[in-house]
Amino acid sequence: MKHVLVIGAGIVGLSTAHHLLKGGARVTLVDRDPEGDKASFGNAGGIAVTEVVPASVPGLLWKVPRWLLDPMGPLAIRAAHAPRLIPWLMRFSRAGRPTEVRRIAQALAALNTRVYTDLLPLLGEHGLLDELQQLGALTVYEQAAAFDGDAAQWALKRAHGVEVLALSGDEARELEPALSPAITRGVFTPQWSHVRDPKILVDKLRQSLVGRGLCIRVGQACDIGSGLGAGALSVKLSDGQQLRADTVVVAAGAWSGQLARCVGDKVLLESERGYNTTFAAPGVALSREVIFAERHFVATPLSCGLRVGGAAEFGGLNAVANFKRSHALARLAAHYLPGLRTECGTCWAGHRPATPDSLPVIGPSPRNPAVIYAFGHGHLGLTQGATTGRLVSDMALDKPPQIDLAPYAISRFN
Repeated sequence: MKHVLVIGAGIVGLSTAHHLLKGGARVTLVDRDPEGDKASFGNAGGIAVTEVVPASVPGLLWKVPRWLLDPMGPLAIRAAHAPRLIPWLMRFSRAGRPTEVRRIAQALAALNTRVYTDLLPLLGEHGLLDELQQLGALTVYEQAAAFDGDAAQWALKRAHGVEVLALSGDEARELEPALSPAITRGVFTPQWSHVRDPKILVDKLRQSLVGRGLCIRVGQACDIGSGLGAGALSVKLSDGQQLRADTVVVAAGAWSGQLARCVGDKVLLESERGYNTTFAAPGVALSREVIFAERHFVATPLSCGLRVGGAAEFGGLNAVANFKRSHALARLAAHYLPGLRTECGTCWAGHRPATPDSLPVIGPSPRNPAVIYAFGHGHLGLTQGATTGRLVSDMALDKPPQIDLAPYAISRFN
């Protein structure tokens, strides 16, 4: 029986473990805090299958200086980290060229069109289908000019099979009466869905997998090398333990770049820290996830309350969180959701693993094919987790891939 060691207990690692166990492998999952706080727990809960446009698009860089001048704006770069960010930003700029945007959109769509094919059976097998709310999402605009400015992006989404329904402000408020009169335009995307609570989903999935034979080891993986015996791999933990396996899957989110470098693979991976606040008694009600396009934040109705989240902060993995950004998002939300009670919210910050081209890293290491990468999903980890798990497990079990994996190869960073 093949032994596969999965590094990372987030949604991607757990989904990979699910498919591997189904395929008959023995699976060990390693994480420094398997039940602890992760981007998989604190995200906004969206199954964002409509998101096929990369973060870098034509004209975006002209907006960056204005965002950076706003201390509580949608983008922040910590000064001490800025020099290390230069190679990532250069590649990010290249990803915004029109030809690159079209190529990246096609690669994102190839993953996203498989999402429900892979996610629904996974949820069903673990008794978690009730956690999924298939109610679509509503993107809203305050200024008609901003809506018009996004026309090319909506057209690109349509070209990749995304259903798009343009709405007036009044029609948007018919869907979500809590919205302010300041909203003048909206776009409804029925294929989007959200989960009731990402933490509950991940906790229940992990517990169910343990009941099916998943072995969880607590520890921080710090090196990957050759083990004893032909083809064996050894994973060293920070406490000195050595774990051996036939195949290693790196699904450690924003920490995955460090492990890839141990293998000898270069990758441009940054922590894009996100912030949110969850209001247990918000005083307003939403039916579905609402995306506030101009302000770059979202509000999602979860079973634990209304979660308001967003922001992109680049400061590395060790910078202390600035929860003023969570409070700023709450104040913004109150502008668009009159009556929102912003007192007594629970703040959270987490590290999204961001590549400059918005594509995850999925596939084997060119240095050692027994090491398989599954990280870098940015804002789409929950969305693409089940599909990534399926693709990675197929590789580990020597099955043919369901899609062309070339766009996601780590070798693109060489």
